[in-house]
Order: sequence, then C-alpha cells, then structure tokens
Amino acid sequence: MRKRPVGDVRVGEIAVGAMALSRPGRPSTQEAVRAVHAALDAGVTLIDTSPSYHDTPEERGHSELLVARALRERPTSGNEVMVATKVGHIRQAGGTIAVDGSPDHIRRSAQESAGRLGVDSIDLLQLHRPDPQVPYAESVGELGRLVDRGLVRAVGISNVGTDEVEVAASVLGPRLVSVQNRYSPGHRESHDVLELCARRGLAFLAWSPLGGKGSGEITSAPAFLAVGLAHGVGPHQVCLAWELRLSPGFIPIPGITSGARAADCAAASRLDLTDEELDQLPALT
Repeated sequence: MRKRPVGDVRVGEIAVGAMALSRPGRPSTQEAVRAVHAALDAGVTLIDTSPSYHDTPEERGHSELLVARALRERPTSGNEVMVATKVGHIRQAGGTIAVDGSPDHIRRSAQESAGRLGVDSIDLLQLHRPDPQVPYAESVGELGRLVDRGLVRAVGISNVGTDEVEVAASVLGPRLVSVQNRYSPGHRESHDVLELCARRGLAFLAWSPLGGKGSGEITSAPAFLAVGLAHGVGPHQVCLAWELRLSPGFIPIPGITSGARAADCAAASRLDLTDEELDQLPALT
C-alpha cells in the first residue's frame, strides 16, 4: 500500500467511516472486509476509524483490526490510502464513553493503535474529544510530540469549537491538518468551525454527514429527492455532492455497512450539480 505525503488529506472526495462495521448490528467480518474493498475500488482514499468503535469492552480496537485486515488483503488496490484513527475515547460496559485526554493515555493509546493497524507511523491521529479535566493545550501538545517522535504523521482534532481550533493551531502549527465535527443539512452548528478551517487551510471532516441513524432528514427532504430524481441517483448522493461544494476542504465521512453502500457514497464525488440545483438545496452558508 503506497503511502501519502505527510499531512496530505485529499479533499474534494468522499471518505468512509468504519464505525458501523464494528458496532452492534454490524455485518459479518467477511462482509465488512468486502465493504472496505468496495470503497477502495470506488476510489476512496481515506478511511476513518477509532479504537472505541466496537461492541463490548473486550473488543476494543475491533474497527482498527478490521481496517488493517482489509488493507492487508487488498495490498495492490492502487489507491494511496490514508487511515485516520483517534485517541481519547474509552467505550465502557453498557456503551457509555469515558474521556481521557491525558498525555499518558494519548501516548499509550497511539502506540496500541499503531500495533493494531500494523504500521510504524499512523497516517492521521485525531483527538476524539476535549477532556474537561485536562488543559486542551496539554492534550494536543502530546499529539505534536508523537509527530516529532515519528509515531504519527499528522494530527487532527474532533468535536471542537473555534476556541479549541485556535489553541490546537497555536500549539501544533503545520502538524495540525484537520478538524472532524458533526455536519449535515440539519446539523450546521459547526459552520463557524468550517469557515475557520477554510481560512486556516485545514481539512474539515464531517461525521454523520447524512443526518444520523436512518438519515431521515435526507430521505424525507423534497429538494434532495427532486434533484436526485433528475440525476437518477438517491438523495444521499445529492447530499454528499452538495456538502462537497460547501468548502474546498470539506470531506464527508458517511458510515458504510456494505459494499453497495460504499460504492454508492463514493460516487457522490463525481456528481455534478448545477447552480440552479444547488439553489433548491439548503443555503450554502
């Protein structure tokens, strides 16, 4: 698998998230591997995962192991694949999440993730969420040290506001390449963060870009349905194509559960929407 240049997050494309491949109700391992392969075959070059994407506490790291297996079994796909993972979340019994942004936890978790992914250096390591018990500069400072030591190639942050972006940018400098927040037509609370990322030249990775479980806000939206009908595609593709027009650095990360779903989402990057069609969709600001 060819490596990408340090910090090079390819924008203008669809990434895929591996959460749904590892949580309750997930597909079989073989089905999940096929879904990742279908994403690669469709041209996807960024796969987003986390050690906290799993079912029971004993399965910590399941998603990372799954992604690593899929890439091992498709070593000559021809894609330059970037794997992004995270630190700072611990999924406990019952599905509750503990947050740990301490430098010791970040360092230990990164080392474990590198081992599960089978790499010497993690392509993109993201701090999953700020820890209110740890100064944010301390948490992101440890991420920077991991880059300096060679364990990590580039750093991202997630679930943050503009203040955290400014702190991280100040501490990390060019080692910070991305921000991952929730963003969809019905959830645009992070638009100010998106605009800040555009000004700073950071990629904006959108989780839940189709509106969450069931994607009801998309499938029931007349505008997305109408534009999709005109192109012979579903409203999900229209939504992802619309999001790619929001900012030069916008990267939607839809979750996948099957190969067909992966290919369908990836095709959105090739869907050209006219200005007239865009006017029918939610305002771009």
